[in-house]
Amino acid sequence: MLGATGQIGRAAVRALAADGWEVTAASRGGGRDDTWGDDVRTLALDREVEGALAGALEDGCDVLVDMVAFGRGHAAQLTGTADRVGSAVVVSSGAVYEDEQGRSFDTQGEPDGFPRYPVPIPERQRTVTPGDSTYGTRKAALEQELLAAGDALPVTLLRAGAIHGAHCRTPRELYFVKRLLDGRRRRVLAYGGASRFHPVHVSNVAELIRLAALRPASRVLNAGDPQAPTVAEIGAAVDGVLGLETETVLVAGAPPDRGVGETPWSGAHPVVYDMSAAEQELGYRPVTEYARSLPQTVEWLVAQLDGRDWKEVFPKMVRGYGETLFDYAAEDAWLNRYDRDA
Repeated sequence: MLGATGQIGRAAVRALAADGWEVTAASRGGGRDDTWGDDVRTLALDREVEGALAGALEDGCDVLVDMVAFGRGHAAQLTGTADRVGSAVVVSSGAVYEDEQGRSFDTQGEPDGFPRYPVPIPERQRTVTPGDSTYGTRKAALEQELLAAGDALPVTLLRAGAIHGAHCRTPRELYFVKRLLDGRRRRVLAYGGASRFHPVHVSNVAELIRLAALRPASRVLNAGDPQAPTVAEIGAAVDGVLGLETETVLVAGAPPDRGVGETPWSGAHPVVYDMSAAEQELGYRPVTEYARSLPQTVEWLVAQLDGRDWKEVFPKMVRGYGETLFDYAAEDAWLNRYDRDA
């Protein structure tokens, strides 16, 4: 397994080992998760080193699971091992989808650029043009190359939604947890708090990986939780886990000022994935749901933040969302105007 010590990898190693697989957990550091059994073998492997992956697979394997593949280069690495690998399971992303007007996650910052997908989005929905410029186009290129090589290497591609759970480098739940820990008892939510960005817990992705490993084929499948809660529902659920109450101020439409009310789930239109194909092809049944998994995620986040600056703990979150994620001064200024107008 490549990327074994990442967020999904930790759970996938556990799921496969529990199912009786002999698992080699490969990562750049060669680390081990405390929850893995002694029968899990670890391996330090940097796939960007020429020949490293091919060398590690010299004796072959039944299933290669890849959490960290992007673009044509990584696709070529995988197809180059087809003579030594029975099948593969590769994590892709829902970011490959585009709507009928060509809008995707890549255009969401443009005027009227947020995509209007069907609800729910089936796997047959059109995708962005494969390329090397963005996360979505690189994942699309990866998919294109791997599906074209399906006769030589059967590959299940999992188009994951908003991944959540412990060990995430960009935990969206941080948006609500940190505010509560900082004593914030009012929150502003744009788009009426109704935004939906389909989440998927790491254990549900791990279950899809486990099932796909047992049923090799070339295909793409969505990866999502059984429900896609609204951002307002997520905020309320985090309140409940921490035993706190928050007044929510709902704003119709886009964030009113400097990102006020904009969360990591916010969007003008819903993003919900159709899970029926996974159910039909793999017999997939979710291991957990959002609300049930949330306490463990919140507990992990609280422990990570204890006495530490969020920007140091989650630098990738800063790069992805910017420091305005917690611009309390801008929020308070807008709320003061809101209260005066009210």
